[in-house]
Amino acid sequence: MIEVSNLSKSFGPVRALDRISFRVEEGEILGFLGPNGAGKSTAMRILTAFLPGDSGFVRVAGYDVQSESIQVRRSTGYLPEGVPLYPEMRVLEYLRFRARLKGLSRSRRNARIARVMEESGVERVKRRVIGTLSRGYRQRVGLADALLAEPRVLILDEPTVGLDPEQVRQFRQVLRQVGRDRTVILSTHILSEVELVCSRVVIINKGRVVARDTAANLRQRFGSAERVVAEVAGSMGQIQEALSRDPRISRVQATKGDMYHRFSILGSGDDDLGAAVFRLVRDGGWLLRELRQETTTLEDVFVEVVGRGAGSPGASA
Repeated sequence: MIEVSNLSKSFGPVRALDRISFRVEEGEILGFLGPNGAGKSTAMRILTAFLPGDSGFVRVAGYDVQSESIQVRRSTGYLPEGVPLYPEMRVLEYLRFRARLKGLSRSRRNARIARVMEESGVERVKRRVIGTLSRGYRQRVGLADALLAEPRVLILDEPTVGLDPEQVRQFRQVLRQVGRDRTVILSTHILSEVELVCSRVVIINKGRVVARDTAANLRQRFGSAERVVAEVAGSMGQIQEALSRDPRISRVQATKGDMYHRFSILGSGDDDLGAAVFRLVRDGGWLLRELRQETTTLEDVFVEVVGRGAGSPGASA
């Protein structure tokens, strides 16, 4: 459904994308991840034919984005970060306006508007002025707009940015529903959401693909080292320094607490990391409240591959 091959894009001396390649199959939800400035939004604008690439090949829904950009736009629903809306219009009024712009016939228009309002969950606020809606509902209105022309491909750029946890949960439910019969690319910094809704993940950094696979495979590949979490009372700096000096420990991340500080500790070998941490805390005279082993998360994978600054792309996407 989506094929990207050796895509590059530069803005003057800045190379935003450097020969990236990946595929998204029909009916798949792909998590498209990367730190700020990695090139995610640039790639999405190229995929939606809003921006030309410098070189490489991109095909969306069977159409070439360079030579068949109109067909690509007709086949794609795009929700950009900071979705542009007319705050003075009512929701229903806005969707009718957008449906006319997208060329929906009069006979089809009302049925499609009713359908997308139901899918995106804005039926109950259809007569509200957009400017009075919460950010979560404004995002839903943008999603309804993206769905109006029945696109085969849906591209969402940071759709949950600025939403509170309950709004994120609600948007996740909406995404699951609308993604049942569409191909979706989702860009977000909320990695737990990617694990819950995406079948595969592509991570880019500095314009290059550094990892691509299922979330489970990435966790397994980058999570071979043992990882424990300890909550310890004492001087956070002294504890972190003592842990970091131990050759059995490769990385320590510390989070300050009121009395007990949280340390996420990654091992560097096959030694019993939990026992080693226990002895270090005991010998230092600090108070240990909790010590537990944790499984690798997608966030751990993200920190690992982005921290390297480069990496092998892994399994073909």
